[in-house]
Amino acid sequence: MTLDSLDRRLLNLIQARFPITPEPYRELAEALGASEEEILGRLERLVADGVIRRLGPIFDSRKLGYCSTLVALKVPSERVEEVAAVVNSFPGVTHNYLRDDRYNMWFTLLEETPARLEATLKEIKRRTGITEILNLPAARIFKLRVNFDLGEE
Repeated sequence: MTLDSLDRRLLNLIQARFPITPEPYRELAEALGASEEEILGRLERLVADGVIRRLGPIFDSRKLGYCSTLVALKVPSERVEEVAAVVNSFPGVTHNYLRDDRYNMWFTLLEETPARLEATLKEIKRRTGITEILNLPAARIFKLRVNFDLGEE
């Protein structure tokens, strides 16, 4: 996929300064010298092409009163899709990905209370039959802002 100058400027802008206004796409268009329709079309294309994986806010869940953990499961390769479907059915699962490791399925889980988090993990065990689960709550939180400077060329 080739990104032109407008794609690159749009991507730079939405990473760092997405407008929090009633008409954010109109404001992006004005800032970039384009039409709102063109910006929406480009964003749709960038999502469809996999350049943009997600366009939305990131909240500090702890400040909102939630708790979270990183979870690792040891899933037989022939059951990965089945187990992933169960795990992903829980609304508190925010990421789920495979790793090349004994514990091959990793996901983050967000819940309102520690008790609710434990209950969800217990239900995942029950519904999948997977017993080898690592619950890895963060001891310290590191949040790094990562923006990719795409230049304009």
